Amino acid sequence: MMPRKPLLLLLLTLTVFTASAQKRVMLWFDAHANYKRLSSSDSIRFYLQRSKEVGVTDVVVDMKPITGFVLWKSKYAPYLGEWQGNTMPAGLNYLQTFIDEGHKLGLTIHASINVFSGGHNHFNKGIIYQDHPEWQSINYLDTGLTKISAIKSKYSGMLNPADPKVQQYQLNLLKELIKKHPGLDGVILDRVRYDGFEADFSDVSRKLFEKYTGKKLVNFPADIYSYTKKDGKSVKTPGPLYKQWIEWRASVIYDFFVKARTTAKKANAKIIFGDYTGAWYPTYYEVGVNWASNKYDVAKEYSWATPKYQQYGYAELLDLYTTGCYYYEVTKEEVHQSNTYKAARTEAGMSTQRSPVYSVEGSAERAMELTKGAAPLLGGLYVEQYEKNKDQFIKAMQICL
Repeated sequence: MMPRKPLLLLLLTLTVFTASAQKRVMLWFDAHANYKRLSSSDSIRFYLQRSKEVGVTDVVVDMKPITGFVLWKSKYAPYLGEWQGNTMPAGLNYLQTFIDEGHKLGLTIHASINVFSGGHNHFNKGIIYQDHPEWQSINYLDTGLTKISAIKSKYSGMLNPADPKVQQYQLNLLKELIKKHPGLDGVILDRVRYDGFEADFSDVSRKLFEKYTGKKLVNFPADIYSYTKKDGKSVKTPGPLYKQWIEWRASVIYDFFVKARTTAKKANAKIIFGDYTGAWYPTYYEVGVNWASNKYDVAKEYSWATPKYQQYGYAELLDLYTTGCYYYEVTKEEVHQSNTYKAARTEAGMSTQRSPVYSVEGSAERAMELTKGAAPLLGGLYVEQYEKNKDQFIKAMQICL
């Protein structure tokens, strides 16, 4: 999920999702961007009322932003009681207020958590800066193995998804969140992924990968890939275990989804279990994620996939799937008509390739093909991309609807 500008108005701080089957319209309330704005019950009530008036059916409340701090009193994670000089009133039960006021309006209320994110690198805040620096991602760059907290070009301080301690911590939080809010309708997991293809090359990951393959790594991380120079630039050259590494990372994320769904349903059997990812599937393997149906034969179409990669498609584990169609180009035709991109592609795993798939229309169609009806599919728009072209935004919404 992209960062939001705090001063934007409500409808510009949220990602809008729509689904034709039930004509759902979902608004996402980002925690950091809306921290001051939504720090009172009156304000929450006002924005929910406005949301209802414009046709919103579902609201997602960000309860664990990228710092890893949470907006409920937890016995596991630090409380986000302050952000950029603003404080949360002691008597405000943040999510419960959304639930109570939202239900009065007939809205469905979901809570989101940024699962494998544990720090905000632009503010040097988060659990990787405090309680658990050992959980942060170790990235393999052309300059060597580097802690993600030292890579300030990345705003999100990601964790190592393969670490069993990290996984159990997140499952504890998921269970606690649901148990503390029995009226909650759904949970949507965000950032259930690796930071990028450069992650994670910690000793924990090396040992787990050796166990998965049954092979002792003799030249790690070059067994996976190494860097070579081409036209003055560093490029990755695949090693002998490159494709197995891709497969293993997908298995890590799949296995976590199995555990997370089980945890959520045990806490509340009626909870809607959802997920958010980016829509750029051809390169989304770079963050270790196979959000397709397990009936989709990935290796038949993509050379980076092993035959076993298909087994780790997790669409069937979801009750709701939201995908970010983060492209300024709305129609497939627009991609071919322009020689330049109107909006930067900066999300993890996102390609600069020119293809009909890299448009709102094309990515939405592709997502439907890949998930094969396994779960209700909602296509997401990043509103800031259209702030200088209202007509383009309207056209994008019409495509999703």
